[in-house]
Amino acid sequence: MNQFARIIILFFICYVLPSCQSFKTPEYISYDHFKIEKLGFKTTMISANLNYYNSNSTGVILNKTDIDIYINNTLLGHSSQNFQLKVKRKSNFVIPIKVEIDMKNLLKNGVSSLLNKQVTLRIV
Repeated sequence: MNQFARIIILFFICYVLPSCQSFKTPEYISYDHFKIEKLGFKTTMISANLNYYNSNSTGVILNKTDIDIYINNTLLGHSSQNFQLKVKRKSNFVIPIKVEIDMKNLLKNGVSSLLNKQVTLRIV
């Protein structure tokens, strides 16, 4: 085998094969900087930072987010944002979000949440 063929095979093994791994969904860690932007009777606008960890061996560029927030399996709000965020490989990253909360669903959940000691928060 000539030198050029060896270099091509080595390149294929080192760079092409690892990139064929499936992409893992980033892991949600926590939220911070929670703020009520606008308080209303029908809807309320909140903002927060969602902290994630990218366990993939490659970085990605995040162009859009679509996030649903549930409390006790009741949809409270949806956030859809277009922006560009460079996520490095095997690193933490932050997604700033703004969500419009449906106050009717929040109040409906509020009564049951006061009676229970545990509340389930789900971000999808």
